[in-house]
Amino acid sequence: MKTTSWVALVGLLGLGAIIIYTSLGTGFRCEVCITFDGRSACRSVDGAEENHALAAARTNACAQLASGVTDSMACERTQASKSSCAPR
Repeated sequence: MKTTSWVALVGLLGLGAIIIYTSLGTGFRCEVCITFDGRSACRSVDGAEENHALAAARTNACAQLASGVTDSMACERTQASKSSCAPR
């Protein structure tokens, strides 16, 4: 193989290693349970930052419980019956 082929191969392997490392890196796993309109739903989400993971888990739980914009907004303002986060 030519030198340029080896350099390209090493570069691609390095890029792949970086992508794998960043996707498996640190972050948070948050679970949120919400009771809205007589029904309950719990969802878990992984995220790089705790507040983003909490917001996404709340949105996902409300997606199961609410229909329409008004209900979705009301659901997302509802106090969670359970909310927990832990580092991954």
